[in-house]
Parts: sequence; structure tokens; C-alpha cells
Amino acid sequence: MADKAKQLRWYNVALIAFVAVWGLGNVVNNYAQQGLSVVTSWILIMIFYFVPYTLIVGQLGSTFKDANGGVSSWVKATSTRRLAFFAAWTYWVVHVPYLAQKPQGILISLSWLFKGNGNFVNEVPAMTVSIICLVLFLAFLWVSSRGLATLNRIGSVAGTAMFIMSILFIILAVSAPFITKDAVIATPDMGKISTYLPKWNFNYFTTISMLVFAVGGSEKISPYVNKTKNASREFPMGMFVLAGMVALCAILGSFGMGMLFNSKGIPQDLMANGAYEAFAKLGGYFHVGNVFVILYSIAQAMAQISALAFSIDAPLKIMLGDADPEFIPKKLAKVNKKGTPINGYYLTGILVSILIIVPALGIGSMNELYKWLLNLNSIVMPMRYLWVFFAFIMLSRHMDKFKSDYMFVKNKTTGIIIGAWCFLFTAFACILGMVPKVDFSADPSAWWFQLTLNIVTPIIFVVLGLILPMIARHDNKKAMMN
Repeated sequence: MADKAKQLRWYNVALIAFVAVWGLGNVVNNYAQQGLSVVTSWILIMIFYFVPYTLIVGQLGSTFKDANGGVSSWVKATSTRRLAFFAAWTYWVVHVPYLAQKPQGILISLSWLFKGNGNFVNEVPAMTVSIICLVLFLAFLWVSSRGLATLNRIGSVAGTAMFIMSILFIILAVSAPFITKDAVIATPDMGKISTYLPKWNFNYFTTISMLVFAVGGSEKISPYVNKTKNASREFPMGMFVLAGMVALCAILGSFGMGMLFNSKGIPQDLMANGAYEAFAKLGGYFHVGNVFVILYSIAQAMAQISALAFSIDAPLKIMLGDADPEFIPKKLAKVNKKGTPINGYYLTGILVSILIIVPALGIGSMNELYKWLLNLNSIVMPMRYLWVFFAFIMLSRHMDKFKSDYMFVKNKTTGIIIGAWCFLFTAFACILGMVPKVDFSADPSAWWFQLTLNIVTPIIFVVLGLILPMIARHDNKKAMMN
């Protein structure tokens, strides 16, 4: 029976992982920051970061195949319960900015669906948008607390639709100049190598966090490692194929963006409206009107709604599901009749509400607010990847104590070096990503405001993680005295 359970081949693993980690937004967001030089960046990030990252996940997943807590379980097995708590806390708390941005994505997709343009992000004041987003978020917070599964089903359909639209974009954008005479290549000198070479300056390094954010999250595929027929052979093969698929889509997608948008004059609202504007142009080239825009708007709206509901519930339950009473207060882990950690929902609601409203006080434009939140996500979300690499370093140190069907690295020193490289590179990207992407000379006050938020937000997340064990110890002592 065990052999029958191991039916996945390398191509199955590659496809499952590809759908889980990739999307059109990764192409648009990184093109918006780097232009066509992002092609070189994609190649480098795939070779020196993404491939070792996925293979590290493979070894951890294979070693701890019975662990239910994901990264926190890996950390607990290789180090201490306290560090496992911080890993679980990090995994949950980095979703707060993610949750704060999802309502914005919903509003943008609905604007394109019903108005057929992206003027919404340029015309509506940030505070007005933030209030609407707050109402939307609180509504979905209530829906998630009811334990409804409908939105997750919508998410499965939306995920497939988004995957199809991403592939469709690449095919249409790259082929348009060769198929239709209406298509005009927007970026000059696309045939010159210099067009694709980054300027290795400080500003370039501040954009690396967005690349790390784009290719991260492959720990989602760890449960599939031991379901392959021959883990030591099939899994790494699947991961190399995955890297090739992601690199191909990233590079071709960037070419497509370069054909549609001038790399030397990137629109300011490209992050918010880029995908929609791209499909609008392609619809014009292929004489189908707004069909592509409508299809993408519907898929994006469903995906954002599902992601919002799922990301409220899942990370919180992962953190509290294996809650250690020594570090997590009992009140926070308390569940209601529906099995919902209601106090955890309240904490989520408070943190996300603050992050929705406060930035709008110093960021007047919705477009700037959207870009800032997206960049904040690229700063804090990779913080959870640090625990993956920490666990791998500890696993490599104690390699003789653990057995695995799949081994990425069999040498202890080599494993520590690779784990340390990925850890330090991720930390480097997160720290430099804190530098605001607005022009300092044009608006110094906005630059300093965003820098302050970029630094203070992660610090607050860390401090809250330190406070919870203190509250738990106080409650435990009080319970023992009674």
C-alpha cells in the first residue's frame, strides 16, 4: 500500500509546485521596478536562490514527513520549542500586510470589471480607499469566523483561472508583434544586450526583495516529497523542471511586458493596473475588445476574495493548532463552538485595521498606497523564509541524527554554507527593501514617512512575538497559585 501511495512523478511535482508559487503579478511587479533588466535578475535569482531553496525544502519535508506544523515543526525538531514558537508566530504575523492589501486588489479588479479602466487608483483619495478596504476586510473577517468553506472552493477555481490567464498573457504578448500588424513594440533597442543588464547601484539592490518575494513560499510543496516514486531522483528533477518553468515564464513574461510598456518610461501605476492594461492592449491587437480584461478581472477578483478569507484563517490556525501553553496565552488559543480561535481573530482584526488606516494618513495617493503595501509585503513576507534556512542549517549540523529519503546535501559543512547563504541573502534583501521606492527629492516627507513605516512595522511584529510568552508565563503562574 505504501508503494501505491508514492505515485507522483517529477512532472507531477513540478506542475503542482508551479501552480502554487507562480502568478502573473510576479512578472508585472518586478518589471515595474526594474524594466527589462529584470530578465538578468530572474536568471540570477533562479540559479543562486530559487533552486537551492526548493531543494532545501525537499530535504526538510522528506526528513520530517510526519510533521504537521510545517516550518515550526522543522524548527522544533532541530532546535528548541521557544524558537519553534517564534517560527510559527512569524509565519502568521507576516500575513498582516498581505491581508491589508487584499481589499485594495478587490477594489481595483472590480473597477476594471465595471468601469473598464484603471482611473480608480489615480482619482480616489487614499483615506477614502482605506475606509472602504477596512469595511471589506472586517466583512470577510466575520465571514471567515463563521467557518464557511464556499470561498475556498471559489479559490480553487480562481487559482486555475489565474494560472490559465498568466500563460495566455505570455503566449499573446510574445506572439502579438509577429501575428498582427496592429502590435507595436513599445521598448526600443530590445535587440541589444545592454537593454537587459541591470545598473548595479544601490537602487537596484533595494528591489531584490520583490524578486525574493516572488519566488518564495516553496515550503508549501514539502508534503509531496515523500509521495514521489523515487524521492532522491524524482524530487530534485521536478524542482529543476520547476525552476526552468518559472524562469521561462518570468523571462518571456518580461519580454511581453517590454513589448507592451516602454522599459525606459514605465507608468507610475503599473503595479496596480499593469496586468489589466496589458490585457486591454492585447484585446485591441487581437480585435476582441475588453474580453481579456473582463476575464482577468473576474479571475483576479475571485482570487483576491479567496486569498483574503483563506489567509485570515489558515495561518492563524497553523500557529494556534499546535499552541504551546508556555509561549501562547490560553485566551488567544481559545476557540468558539465553530472551532474558530475567536480571540486570534480579534488580534488579526486590530493589527490589520491599524495597517489599513494609519499609512493613509501620510500617503495621499491610492496608487502610492498600493505600491507601498506591496513593497512592505516584499519586506516582511520573506521573514518566514529565514526560518526554513535556519532549520536547514540546524539539520545539517545534526545530520547524523536524522534520516531522509531525499538528500539535497550529504556533507555537513556544505549544507551549513548553503543554508547560511540563503539565510543571509534573504535578510539582505529584506533590509535593503525597506528603502522607499518614491523619489526623495520630489517628496522628502513621504520618503521619510514610508521609511519609518517600513522599519517600525517589522519591529512591532517582533515585539508582539516577545510579549506573548510573557503573558503566557504570567497566566500560567497565576493558574498555579490558584
